[in-house]
Amino acid sequence: MNARVNPFADLGAPPPSFAVKPRKEKPVAEEAITRIAEENGFPSRQVPKAKEPKRKRRVYTTGRNQQFNLKASGRTIERFQKMADERKVAQCVLLEQALDALERAGLPE
Repeated sequence: MNARVNPFADLGAPPPSFAVKPRKEKPVAEEAITRIAEENGFPSRQVPKAKEPKRKRRVYTTGRNQQFNLKASGRTIERFQKMADERKVAQCVLLEQALDALERAGLPE
C-alpha cells in the first residue's frame, strides 16, 4: 500500500490516433429548399437591399462646439441638407447665413 502509481509510466506507448469523421451528405439540394421557401411565402434571412443611398458624411472643422437640436419634418430637413450641399458649406454656416438674411430683411416676428 505504500507504493504510488507512476503517472509517467505509459509515456513510451504510441499516442492514440484520431481520424476525421466524414461529412454527411445533404439530403436536399439548396436550390430545392430555396424554391420551396419562395413557393410557400417564407421570407429570406438575407439583408434587404437599401432603398435609398446614404448621404455622404459631412466633416467640417469649424471651431463650433455647441450643439443645437431642433425637431423638424423630414421635408424641411431634406431641404436644409440639400441647400447646404448645393452651397458646399457646413450646416452651421447655412444656419448663420439664414439668420443674417432674416435680420437684414427686418421682418416682424
